[in-house]
Amino acid sequence: MASQTTETRKKVLIAMDGSENAEHAFNWYTEFCHKAGNHVILCHVADYKGLVHTPVMSLDPNLVMRMISEEENRIKLLLAKFKEMIKRSEMTGEIIRAAGETGEAIVRTAKEQEVDYIVTGSRGLGTIRRTFVGSTSDYILHHSHIPVMIVQMPHTHHKS
Repeated sequence: MASQTTETRKKVLIAMDGSENAEHAFNWYTEFCHKAGNHVILCHVADYKGLVHTPVMSLDPNLVMRMISEEENRIKLLLAKFKEMIKRSEMTGEIIRAAGETGEAIVRTAKEQEVDYIVTGSRGLGTIRRTFVGSTSDYILHHSHIPVMIVQMPHTHHKS
């Protein structure tokens, strides 16, 4: 078998939702997997489901606009945090904001950006709960055309 003399640079997509699990996945990738020259894409998919299912959504248009504005401000702060994480880690990278169902949007973005693999955190749902609720990391794993690394939080105890 011939050995490779030059190291290939990879394009890596890291799914980021602002959770502790996603941040742990980013830090784990940084510590154990990142190589100089890799291009990192932090992909954030905004989740507006909480706004849509709020009982007041149909009652007061001003309240709805304020809630949307507050969510947009929260997302802007989150994206600024992600930018700082890339800078602090001295990586070459970018942030992409995707739209749609989270798992589908991450897989689609990975395909569009022609990344080599995806890194995502795991909420650590128990087997029964994951069966009924579903899991973004499970969706990515089963629908991705490229390797997927699912990083779990340390010492997570699964609850059914």
